[in-house]
Amino acid sequence: MREAEIRRLLAANLLCALSVVLAAVVPAFFLDGFSVLGTHLTWLCVCSVCVATLNIILHLVLKPNQSPKRRSFAHKISRFLKCCIYFFMSCILFHAVIVLYGAPLIELVTETFLFAVLLSTFTTLQCLCLLGPNIQAWIRVFSKNGAMSIWESSLQITSMCSILGAWFGAFPIPLDWDRPWQVWPISCSLGATFGYMAGLIIAPLWIHWNRKQLTYKSR
Repeated sequence: MREAEIRRLLAANLLCALSVVLAAVVPAFFLDGFSVLGTHLTWLCVCSVCVATLNIILHLVLKPNQSPKRRSFAHKISRFLKCCIYFFMSCILFHAVIVLYGAPLIELVTETFLFAVLLSTFTTLQCLCLLGPNIQAWIRVFSKNGAMSIWESSLQITSMCSILGAWFGAFPIPLDWDRPWQVWPISCSLGATFGYMAGLIIAPLWIHWNRKQLTYKSR
């Protein structure tokens, strides 16, 4: 396993983590009263857009999973439209799952949906960038020993950390502490964000530590 590839992964992940930090800091210079807690819905939108944009740019620049086949322009347009549809379906699916786990069904619909968009950005968007709209490839990557590259291993770790972070973030909501961050869905979205950032840092470190044991099957 090449050390240069691990360093590329680390640099890309650190940039993604930096985009989350900047999404919490930079808008305050342009939007009056902006804060992660006070204007949480605005922050959800800004964070989702920043992370999504940077992930797409990094994929286009680094090309970690580039196919040797040359694709026609029509194929690229079709692939892009499929990715948009898959992302929207992912937002709807996450929204439904979140409601099934106890989120309000009718009240706070906007809050729940934007939280679903954030989770889709941390998980589904990465799958679309790396694997494309290929459900079979997604199933392979998230199966046991299914990763075929360090990028796919990183995808596994960051996605799982994001979902676990959102799940752990729900624990403080029913407690009667009366804290501002207990309002739905602040603690869950912050948990998902911290989980995502933790996964971005843990993934390359774990891959580097286990690089001698990791063997990837050829495609």
